[in-house]
Amino acid sequence: MKTINRSGQRGFTLIELVVVITILGILAAFAIPRFASLETEARIAAIQGLAGSVRSSAALAHSLSLTQNNPPTVTMEGNVINMTNGYPSAADIDDTLADYTGYAFAEAAGTGAFTRPGSPTPANCSVEYTTAVAGNAPLIVVDVSGC
Repeated sequence: MKTINRSGQRGFTLIELVVVITILGILAAFAIPRFASLETEARIAAIQGLAGSVRSSAALAHSLSLTQNNPPTVTMEGNVINMTNGYPSAADIDDTLADYTGYAFAEAAGTGAFTRPGSPTPANCSVEYTTAVAGNAPLIVVDVSGC
């Protein structure tokens, strides 16, 4: 049996490996900041999406209240929602949402706040819902400065 002996290169030279590693390092230096920025943008988009859901659920509860001649409570998805001036109270705004997984909710002094745990500053990555005052819609404030 004959063996064939190849006399060409069997791998990469040290210079070739150094050049490839240098090129990968340069590409990584430009790519990593872009991916880090995407995480912040994703949190901002998620908070804005939650704010839209809160607005929609408050409007839906308000329309349900109007069709029932403004009762003190309405039932949405099996949850009893206390109404204040025709809109959900801050304590019950979380019950108007079908799902807010990934957010923490806390209510204090007529304001309900949804925050995003895991963000750099959760208190400044939030949606705040303030109970409606007579003749006005509730105040919904979005803060993305800490996302």
